[in-house]
Amino acid sequence: MAERAHAGAGERFGSTSRKDAWWLAPALTVLGLSVLGAYATWGAFQGANFKFGGYLSPLYSPEIHAPWWPLSPALLILIPPILFRTTCYYYRKAYYRSFFLDPMACAVGELHYGKYVGETKFPFVLQNMHRFAFYLAFLWLFFLWYDVWKALWFDGKFGIGLGTLVILASTGTLTLYTFSCHSWRHLVAGS
Repeated sequence: MAERAHAGAGERFGSTSRKDAWWLAPALTVLGLSVLGAYATWGAFQGANFKFGGYLSPLYSPEIHAPWWPLSPALLILIPPILFRTTCYYYRKAYYRSFFLDPMACAVGELHYGKYVGETKFPFVLQNMHRFAFYLAFLWLFFLWYDVWKALWFDGKFGIGLGTLVILASTGTLTLYTFSCHSWRHLVAGS
């Protein structure tokens, strides 16, 4: 009996004739996003340890003090970046494949074959808010670049420390990510 060329649509969950380590990318994505989520949660509850000299943790930027909010201000501050990333087309592919296992990879049997409803039912209909989340994320960049500027000054004198370089790298890569978004291209190029 000849071996099938491929498996996928309508096949048993996880069945495939692929010989590569197709499961590695989704597994690393779960690990990476889980570690990042755990770190962000831990960082959000650091209390007074979010500021050092001219350095402000990006998790706490912009620095706000809301007396009506009993929890860490970082939990409020993280809402726009989290909305932007969770509705992002790139991240959708990553977490659909990794956390929902649907589809896990090309030519691999799907968990929910034939039951896909796209982004028409709750909570996935909220994915369509991406363009609005982009506008919030765009505004956040101004606060982050202001923090880079503040990190260049030590007691009124210009200087560059390791923290400055870390904040610059973080803000720079986040800016590149934001400006590579489909919503940004739509905004500057029209429909």
